[in-house]
Amino acid sequence: MPLAPLDIEHEFRGILAPDSIREATAAEAVSGVQPRLVLEPANEQQLAAVLRLANDRSLAVVPGGGGTKLSWGNPPSRVDIILSTARLDKIIEHPWADLTVSVEAGCTVQKLQSALAQHGQRLALDPLCPAHATIGGVLSTNDSGPLRLRFGALRDLIIGVTLALADGTLASSGGKVVKNVAGYDLPKLVTGALGTLAVITRAVFRLHPLPRNAKSLSISGCNLDEMQQLVLVVQDSKLAHTALQARIAQDAEPVVDILFEGTEAGIAAQESQLRELAGPSPAADAPSTVWAASQDLWSSPDPTSVAVAKITTLPASIARAVEFLEHTTNSRKAKWKLTFQATGIGWLRLEAAPENLHAVLSDLRFELERDGGSLALCYHPASMLRLDAWGKPGDALPLMRAVKNQFDPKNTLNPGRFVAGI
Repeated sequence: MPLAPLDIEHEFRGILAPDSIREATAAEAVSGVQPRLVLEPANEQQLAAVLRLANDRSLAVVPGGGGTKLSWGNPPSRVDIILSTARLDKIIEHPWADLTVSVEAGCTVQKLQSALAQHGQRLALDPLCPAHATIGGVLSTNDSGPLRLRFGALRDLIIGVTLALADGTLASSGGKVVKNVAGYDLPKLVTGALGTLAVITRAVFRLHPLPRNAKSLSISGCNLDEMQQLVLVVQDSKLAHTALQARIAQDAEPVVDILFEGTEAGIAAQESQLRELAGPSPAADAPSTVWAASQDLWSSPDPTSVAVAKITTLPASIARAVEFLEHTTNSRKAKWKLTFQATGIGWLRLEAAPENLHAVLSDLRFELERDGGSLALCYHPASMLRLDAWGKPGDALPLMRAVKNQFDPKNTLNPGRFVAGI
């Protein structure tokens, strides 16, 4: 039988310092579900002990970092505790000559990048909200940006991880060297699992040198079909670009952005070749802020009429997805704008009445899934009709359920938030 709030607090005070336990505020509700307590362990051992006690007492735990992505996923079926990694924020080890770093899960991306830059290095990752997003949160949501085109996804950058399992076991996998192959690949398993399998306490990443120079260019003056063709031509060329994205807004011409990194001479040669590929479409210098376009879609003066979704499609189907979006929004008085990476991953912002948001998102998901893509709903107004955050789970669902049952048989971690209610 679940414990009363006072009993819960008393039990956790045997593990944590008094200032590491507090009542959750209304602002810390997770998709409308109110937790009882927020716990902030000071180290991995405390975090594991908290998890063990919560698991023994059948309490539901939602792991939390910077809180930038708590709206992602379905509403939890229940929440008792938010387990914060805010105090696990250290950079543990940076053997810069080996191009690796070991960092605690509560460290923000910006803090880590600033420390690495002192040695001319970076984690080749550009997620949303780097000033507040934590390493654990970014890993759990598999959040990456335009740099993914050149350096790969998070699964390509992480080489080791330490996890706190629901029963309080601390488990490590991987190592501190790039070519490590020892053990079961837990790093890739927990990346993108939305904290449903374990709580990440630390991670080890491979690093890359900071570029000597960087230059961004924007290509405008093309219609949707020309934009699609340009993206494919650039991808099929011998250009060594670092990032490539399309910015598309309702009733506006698309803009294609490209990032070059390297020596000045190398960038100049790349730019010359790009201008030949672009043909009559002009290529102009662009500020580095164009790579924050996806982040800008999250700003909202009126959260009661805005939804944000992550969408995927085949790179050759970007224009077709946009055409369908135009068609389905025209009849429903919905405004939209989006960014699409050349990999086929996009961020969509919709503005409309809640009932129209639901209709557009449902229709767009159907169309994308029919074409081999997907739509994951990451933010929506509380007044909008319920729409599953993930869509069709696919053939992997039985395996996913089996893995969840193996790691968290009592359904302690993030219950109900992942695909098909996992």
